[in-house]
Amino acid sequence: MKILIVGSGGREHALAWRCVQEGHEVLAAPGSDAIAQLAGARCEAVGVGERTALVALAMREGVDLAIVGPEAPLVAGLGDALREAEVPTVGPSAAAAELEGSKAAAKAFMIAHGIPTARHVTVRTIEDGLTALASFERPPVVKASGLAAGKGVTVAETAAEAEAALRECLEGGRFGEAGAEVVLEERLVGEEASFFVLTDGVNAATFEPCQDHKRIGEGDTGPNTGGMGAYCPAPVVDAAVRAKVLERVVEPTLRGLRDEGRAFVGVLFVGLMIDAGEPKVIEYNVRFGDPEVQPLMLGLKVPLVPRLHAAATGGLRSEHLAGDPAATIVLASAGYPASSTKGVELQGLGAAMERAAADDDLAIFHAGSRLEGERWLTNGGRVLGLCARGEDLGAALGAAYGLADAVTLEGGQLRRDIGARAL
Repeated sequence: MKILIVGSGGREHALAWRCVQEGHEVLAAPGSDAIAQLAGARCEAVGVGERTALVALAMREGVDLAIVGPEAPLVAGLGDALREAEVPTVGPSAAAAELEGSKAAAKAFMIAHGIPTARHVTVRTIEDGLTALASFERPPVVKASGLAAGKGVTVAETAAEAEAALRECLEGGRFGEAGAEVVLEERLVGEEASFFVLTDGVNAATFEPCQDHKRIGEGDTGPNTGGMGAYCPAPVVDAAVRAKVLERVVEPTLRGLRDEGRAFVGVLFVGLMIDAGEPKVIEYNVRFGDPEVQPLMLGLKVPLVPRLHAAATGGLRSEHLAGDPAATIVLASAGYPASSTKGVELQGLGAAMERAAADDDLAIFHAGSRLEGERWLTNGGRVLGLCARGEDLGAALGAAYGLADAVTLEGGQLRRDIGARAL
């Protein structure tokens, strides 16, 4: 098949890599220097927000399948536009993508359909926010309702920290329009897990459960990021928990979307908190998460592309998509997540990429890099995902850290405790 992948980050690199591994042709828009290095892949300089140009590209190239990587174009209706042009597409309608585009709307959806989640209050003014803040026994989690690239969440330790986060959104404008509405949410206890479902709107194929590490610092300290590492499968989601997630979360979510006329074709991410075997929903995403997609793509034991196409064309079979243990370690630039440092050379990366290319159990996915001559330079906050699979999680993590240690980045940041809870 000829596959159009919309996006340019680590998620899109991992998806392109997997499609090429399965023998398909990839066209990435806009893609990246790293995607362009893949045999069987090429890039077109069309941005993720250029909806008309993306549809025209898909039609001109006669693509068999489109995969929309990031959330923003889905919220803006790219999935609808591609389907209107009769391009089979992995990516939900704008109406369904509101589950990620508005945390307030997502919480209202959960309550309406009886999906277990934390108590919450949605506010738009600082006066209402302060009143709501006082109603929580413990400092709540403060979330910008709109899209904030995974950085709009503050897990407050004190009431003062929660108030500061609230004021940053509603008075300081830190997240712009995304922070004009704020969700204050009861802080759940337990272990987090990422649960991914490929769906045609009715049937559901589930991937191995993952665990992401959102905080910048070891021991889950410091501000939230887009993700500093991930592994799968996450043992906290055992067979009993998985059955509860399907029955209490996935099935009512898909049924609720159908009942509300929101067409969902693509990947549904359910962010979970699991306490004593009982799952509650923290949030929805409407696409593969990054970095979780990286170990998922490396570890997946069955072909991906035929299932993506089946979801896009309405013929998906409900099943569990088994995968080997795999892990990814994220290398971030200096200053991340508050800022990013660009143009710094990634010493040893070329040799590490050659090593990964020669070993089926290793992969390096580029999230924020660029190629200048023969030198790889930083070009964003999260720069690389250094991945490995193994016979067990310990082996996968050991190999991933071994690969990470082969790359040197001045001021670079990486966590040394990815997967520690599972081990």
